[in-house]
Amino acid sequence: MNIKKTMAISLAALTLSTPVQAAYHTVVKGDTYWTISQSYGVDFNTLLKANGATTSSWLEVGDVVYVPTEKIHVVSKGDTYWLIAKWYGVDFNTLLKANNATTSSWLEVGDKVIIPSGTSSSSGSSSTSTKPYVTYITYTVKSGDTYWNIANNHGIPMSELLEVNGLTENSSIYAGKKLTIPVHHVPVTSTPGSGYGEYLDWWDAAQYVIPVGATFTVQDFYTGQTFKAKRTTGSGHADCEPLTASDTAKMNTIFGGQNWTSRPIIVIYNGRKIAASATSMLHAGNDGAAGGVWTSWRSDNYGAGYNYDWVKGNDAHGVFDIHFLNSIRHNDGKVNATHQKNIKIAAGR
Repeated sequence: MNIKKTMAISLAALTLSTPVQAAYHTVVKGDTYWTISQSYGVDFNTLLKANGATTSSWLEVGDVVYVPTEKIHVVSKGDTYWLIAKWYGVDFNTLLKANNATTSSWLEVGDKVIIPSGTSSSSGSSSTSTKPYVTYITYTVKSGDTYWNIANNHGIPMSELLEVNGLTENSSIYAGKKLTIPVHHVPVTSTPGSGYGEYLDWWDAAQYVIPVGATFTVQDFYTGQTFKAKRTTGSGHADCEPLTASDTAKMNTIFGGQNWTSRPIIVIYNGRKIAASATSMLHAGNDGAAGGVWTSWRSDNYGAGYNYDWVKGNDAHGVFDIHFLNSIRHNDGKVNATHQKNIKIAAGR
């Protein structure tokens, strides 16, 4: 998800008996040193000592409390706050709070993330939840924005963006307009083993884990062979394109050429493996014309029309289909039983 970073992570050394790192907590109504220590999972007396406070000290709204922590995670490619919380077994909202971050914050390689020394329960959903949940941020429209690119940049369907904001495709858009953006949190789910993928429902999980614009690895479940692909469109399922000419050749090798015969696959993206099913038939595109415009010829006998081909120079005309749990065909809006059987195989079910 291409969300604009809203806060930088601030770290500072404290003068204690042993060197530690510090998070910063801005006091809100109802906060006490005790409640703050519980929220961050730190020892109450350690928190008092770090702030030169005693059990009789009290706080005012706006005060800044230094919160000592024990671990620092250095961000590598693909890291997100959600994945980091899962890896360390830390409550997601607690991790955000410890880093002065929000659900709209994102990370760059080399950033340092404070890992609270313990976990605590929260009133909202947490990284221990097995069900996806949604939070919301506010986005201010910039000059040149369209509803389409705003939705794509935030990894959600345009129809969802419009629905949440009570808009239609014909609604006016202008710089400074405020939009509510859904942020989908999809917990990592268990699999029978490392060779299987997560069994994620398309509608509330998979389409957000693999958003439009994502570049990922496709692994054939039976042979283990892989190639790179990009999700470029698709609402009922993922419409994807091989990334390079070499990837197109690898796809053709796995599938025995371009055809509508489906195979179980694993989609590997951002450190996650998702159970899926794919066909290799490239359709509805023209590699020699600009993507998203009218073209006089499209592959697989689609004839003239909207060009579903955005990745150029890959020896591939158009898109191929990847299905996930409960995804549907575009032509009739129905679930394909063979794809669903393949997805269960890839999930080990």
